[in-house]
Amino acid sequence: MTMHIPFDNSYARLPEAFFSRQAPMPVAKPSLIAFNEDLAKELGITGHPTSDDIAALAGNALPEGAEPIAQLYAGHQFGQFNPQLGDGRAVLLGEVVDTHGVRRDIQLKGSGQTPYSRRGDGRAWLGPVLREYVVSEAMHALGVPTTRALAATRTGQDVIRERPMPGAVLTRVAQSHIRVGTFQIFAARRDVQSLQTLFDYTVARHYPAAKDPGDLLQMVIDRQAALIPHWMSFGFIHGVMNTDNCTLSGETIDYGPCAFLDGFDAHGRYSSIDHHGRYAYSAQADIIVWNIAQLATSLVLLTPDTDAAIEQFTSQINAMPELIRNNWLTRFAAKIGIAAPKPEDEALVSDLLKLMHQDRADFTNTFRALTAGSAREEFSDQAGYDAWHMRWQTRLSNETAPTKVMTRANPAFIPRNHQIEEMIAAAVEGDDSLFHRLNKVLATPFDEQPAHSDLQSPPRPEEEVKATFCGT
Repeated sequence: MTMHIPFDNSYARLPEAFFSRQAPMPVAKPSLIAFNEDLAKELGITGHPTSDDIAALAGNALPEGAEPIAQLYAGHQFGQFNPQLGDGRAVLLGEVVDTHGVRRDIQLKGSGQTPYSRRGDGRAWLGPVLREYVVSEAMHALGVPTTRALAATRTGQDVIRERPMPGAVLTRVAQSHIRVGTFQIFAARRDVQSLQTLFDYTVARHYPAAKDPGDLLQMVIDRQAALIPHWMSFGFIHGVMNTDNCTLSGETIDYGPCAFLDGFDAHGRYSSIDHHGRYAYSAQADIIVWNIAQLATSLVLLTPDTDAAIEQFTSQINAMPELIRNNWLTRFAAKIGIAAPKPEDEALVSDLLKLMHQDRADFTNTFRALTAGSAREEFSDQAGYDAWHMRWQTRLSNETAPTKVMTRANPAFIPRNHQIEEMIAAAVEGDDSLFHRLNKVLATPFDEQPAHSDLQSPPRPEEEVKATFCGT
């Protein structure tokens, strides 16, 4: 191998109650789809992938220094507690300390069965791998905390879903894969020793200023209360906000049935398994509070005075919606050119969203058009828009650089659902050109890119995506 990964594996040094040692399972004929050279440099990875390196990225060989493990966790899935989940189709190869001094995981996703596969094949088919690669890298370019994609490889063998589909492996990078569900499994088992070990490890890795469980809880609250409004400001719907998909680092993780709004629908949902809209667009701000309450319930076991801890943690959780609301207002006020919003600006933002919901105005293009002064064309209720526009202009008279603020908050390009589906369909037939084009354009989403203006178009009725799927 010519590619050198400077592994320094701390999670694998934890007690074996936290994971199972599990090597990735070999595949038939690995071939590289994409390798993220910029991210590789950031991780301190040197060299370019050779055929041996590509084999390692698909699971056919272990890079020097790797200590592959499948991590253990539990989780609430659509509100129902599952006492044992774990990495059913992924292995953590190890960790590196990047060029910024941040410790990051390198994980293979779709690498075969583990002790936590629960009768699954442990594999991924090509579509979800390409979706996660494109969307996670797009989210990074938008400035949203997220896992990253280092590589995508074809396996040269099919996996069986509704029908045979080409297999693939994603190499995912994260600040860690510690989840709310990681705390939940030890709390459910009343394994306080392991819970304390996990607490100490999480504090050392992510929150060294935290002195006690209440500190950790508040720091996680702060990150998640910032993350979800950031999602919503781009029309992003995660689709499966189970507690095992909620990270302690505050990163977005697991892009299975995710989607971006086209026409604005405050209650929009796409995930085929979210039958009742638990994780719909507008529900995300509420569900993150529920998720973090489950973390608080686990952390109570680490406190010497249970009653006092419950009172403190309840107060912290009850304050979380206001934090989310304030962050939401900051994000959305910027989208209409207001740098430092006042409480009364919430009505101005909300009234615009009501007009957009009423007309199903395209979320991304409407906000982008506000900057260009052409948003009126996005509405059929132009009289309603005109009345709002007068209020808006009056408010902007007190702002010094609204256009600059809006340009930074409103992307020209997002990973549109129909384009993702078109990309996957082409890749299944061996054509990766749209995959590479999307990655290139979405790397600079706030820039005008006239040569790619077709990627700004909402779907035609026959192109509209009605449902997205998690791919397991």
